[in-house]
Amino acid sequence: MRQNEKTVSPMSNEGRNAYVLEHITDAMLELMRDKPIEDISISELCETAGIGRASFYRNFNSKEDILRGYIQNIFQEWTQDDQQNEDKLLRERLRSIFSHFEAHRSFYELLNQRNLIYLLKDVIVGICGPKPEHSKIEAYARAYVAYTLYGWIEVWFQRGMKETAEEIAGLFQSQGL
Repeated sequence: MRQNEKTVSPMSNEGRNAYVLEHITDAMLELMRDKPIEDISISELCETAGIGRASFYRNFNSKEDILRGYIQNIFQEWTQDDQQNEDKLLRERLRSIFSHFEAHRSFYELLNQRNLIYLLKDVIVGICGPKPEHSKIEAYARAYVAYTLYGWIEVWFQRGMKETAEEIAGLFQSQGL
């Protein structure tokens, strides 16, 4: 059972951690709308979130870790759906992932504006990249797909996300990828 504010006591460790994660993430996104991440101090972040510095350091090693956690959270739903439909055609999987980006457009536009798209690389490689148990040929093939996909995502963001998810899937397929 997934924990949320309704299933976790607010006084439990899980409740406190959920509070910290939610408030620190909201504060980070709020502050990033006005300035680059490097101009946001840990003190300012904690003050905006209404938490102590110790809570920040108990949960994160860096400000980027806040965003990595948020990316993981919003990708979790897409990943679960994708794993249930592993036999989907590549075009449909691409349309699906780009639809995810469209659904969270304001967040991804903010990442792009602040030159933080690189934070997506680990998620993309984790989804379709090589694993230690893969054969040599499969590992290199998966690396090719993962980094090509990441490159397309990065260019799409930089171009203003003008093409639809369907158009991107068609363009990818037309390249023989």
